[in-house]
Amino acid sequence: MITIDATNQKLGRVASKAAKILMGKEKPTYERNKVTGDAVTIINASKADISLKKLNEKKYDSYSGYPGGLKYMPMKDLVKHRGYSEAFRLAIYGMLPNNRLRSRMMKTLTISE
Repeated sequence: MITIDATNQKLGRVASKAAKILMGKEKPTYERNKVTGDAVTIINASKADISLKKLNEKKYDSYSGYPGGLKYMPMKDLVKHRGYSEAFRLAIYGMLPNNRLRSRMMKTLTISE
């Protein structure tokens, strides 16, 4: 298990580091068709360095499946309702490969505020 301290670090830098570890790209035994990565714990997510511009302008979309069902939520509201851990979770989720292994990699990720 690898622990990453997010205090005074940018969200994207921490997320990309965690994604590489989850995929196992930092190991010499890396295979892209297997989960060879380690478990990752991110601590102090609420103390990360996130700019005010990103909080106001970054938008997350959700689609209900119905016509006209596309909704946007700014990062500011996401953090208010779900916490900083959800912003980290979505950033890391987007950096992992879009295949069947993604959900298995995400299960080894824990984030604490």
